Amino acid sequence: MGRVPNVTRADAQAALRNPLAFIAARWTPDPRTVRRAALAALVMSVVIVVTGGAVRLTGSGLGCPTWPKCTEDSLTTTSEMGLHGVIEFGNRLLTYVLCAAVGWAIIAARSQKPYRRSLTLLGWTQFWIVMGNAVLGGIVVLVGLNPYTVAAHFLLSSALIAVATVMWQRTREGDAEPRPLVGKAVQQLVWFLVAASVLLIAAGTVVTGAGPHAGDSSEVPRMPLDWETVTKLHAVLAWIVVTLTFALWFVLKAVDAPEGPLARTRELFLILLAQGVIGYVQYFTDLPEVLVGAHMFGSCVMWIWVLRVLLSLRERPGPAPQPSAVPAQEPATSASIAGPR
Repeated sequence: MGRVPNVTRADAQAALRNPLAFIAARWTPDPRTVRRAALAALVMSVVIVVTGGAVRLTGSGLGCPTWPKCTEDSLTTTSEMGLHGVIEFGNRLLTYVLCAAVGWAIIAARSQKPYRRSLTLLGWTQFWIVMGNAVLGGIVVLVGLNPYTVAAHFLLSSALIAVATVMWQRTREGDAEPRPLVGKAVQQLVWFLVAASVLLIAAGTVVTGAGPHAGDSSEVPRMPLDWETVTKLHAVLAWIVVTLTFALWFVLKAVDAPEGPLARTRELFLILLAQGVIGYVQYFTDLPEVLVGAHMFGSCVMWIWVLRVLLSLRERPGPAPQPSAVPAQEPATSASIAGPR
């Protein structure tokens, strides 16, 4: 084991002024480390959505009745608050795990050589979305689980997943100008798919806001909409997304597109079918909590794959490898060494 270098006073001052630059000057992560850090941030962004859904589905939304403390007198949950307090406070603690994952992604991206500013910016964008959503989550509690704030909370989480997905993809690409792999018409079809998916997710938050799972056992306000009607609208949008995905797969086959877009589209179609089965089963079985939670997880996976389809339509190669220098050969000193000309 090598000797640990002494840290001078100047080093300590530099670390305090700009800790990221200080780390980057002394550490160069392997590209796989950067990819894994970005993937960890993406996984945690999905985990926080699923655990947030568990808070709502167990009626623990007001398990900690105030924010930023859990109660007026305690930062943490108390024994009197029971299981609901543990579930709600546990979800709050997971926000710190999410921050750690995003922080790790930022440090790894900032330390990569050569420095990639776009990658680091994607990491910082995630950080500020997490901070904004933490504040919004506190507002959700303070206003007694108002359904509109709950919907905004979920939509901001979807934005976090989108940025995390883009960062994960960019860690596997270079910084060259993107080169399209398909024509304009196919790109436009995919953008229609993305727009329909955004509407589908937004409609899902309305279904939640008008539905029976209010998030707490106490009286919680609901969106003044007919739940059956908004559920049917959600189903129509789901079928539109499925139809657009099937049409995209057919078009990609017709134009002999590369395997990347075809594979991502196939995977998305299968995810949508599984998500549709869960959706219809939960509808006809009076919304059991386990299936609702699975549907929320499926929504996150679907959104990631929609973005993966979009990102698969182009490639961004890295810099071409530099040819290694060939040492100059010594001149032959005799005909026998030189060999035949």
